[in-house]
Amino acid sequence: MGTKAARKATPDVIQIKPTRMDFAFDANQVPDHWAFNDPFCTHFMGTLSTLFPVGERFFVDSVRALREHAGENVTAKDISGFIGQEAMHSLEHVSMNHMLEAKGLPALRAEKFTLGLLNLGRRILTKRQQLAVTVALEHFTGIIANRLLTDTDTMNNLSNEMRPIWMWHAIEETEHKAVAFDLYKQVPGNNYAERVVFQVLATVILAAVVSAFQLQFMARDKQLFNLRSWAFGLNKLFGRNGILSNLTSEYLDFFKPDFHPWDHENSALVAYWREKLEGEVAKAA
Repeated sequence: MGTKAARKATPDVIQIKPTRMDFAFDANQVPDHWAFNDPFCTHFMGTLSTLFPVGERFFVDSVRALREHAGENVTAKDISGFIGQEAMHSLEHVSMNHMLEAKGLPALRAEKFTLGLLNLGRRILTKRQQLAVTVALEHFTGIIANRLLTDTDTMNNLSNEMRPIWMWHAIEETEHKAVAFDLYKQVPGNNYAERVVFQVLATVILAAVVSAFQLQFMARDKQLFNLRSWAFGLNKLFGRNGILSNLTSEYLDFFKPDFHPWDHENSALVAYWREKLEGEVAKAA
């Protein structure tokens, strides 16, 4: 293992501590189209939310199953913080998904499908491979979180009711973005090929699942043939300054043999957004 991989890479200024927010989502008060005042953008973020409750539990289980390999690079305290944060994310997105369901969207059906997919992974993959899946998906959450925290256009175009949960989630995903990765690197038998293979598989499956959920949400909202919304939303995701298209280089960094999540050093964002979050929560209260 090289010097770069061996270091304790999470900056000392980062504290991985779970925070329970108890967000309250009232389906009658949250706008139907709460992201960019647009159906496509709203339902894209809504479909992501349906993945989180069962996805975060999978992450927790995979890390907990191999936590005995904690050591210099990732401590038992780091792992406890990761588990606590992910548990809180799951809990809060359960509340959000029930709000989406109350609005007539198939959020709980999407959750159930995701659970079935992850349970299949639990049956056929080894513990180390399940952790490799978590590492792959945590890379997605880490780079998307960074995008949300650096792209004020996106954050500013979420409704007041919905902005705090995404702000909070992005902050904590940034804080713990290296925990699963560093643990995986300490598990006997870990290897670059396995990490890459599961990243490719996770990418293909995630893209297919999110696309299918997007179609279902748009159809249920009677927006499936809203071509203006499709054009606007696809441009927001994949256009010149798109949310996802701008992540290409960060995504591809994962395939470097010496990659580490904190190669993307964005710890300064955490303190800034923690302060902003406190203001948002106070305003909402």
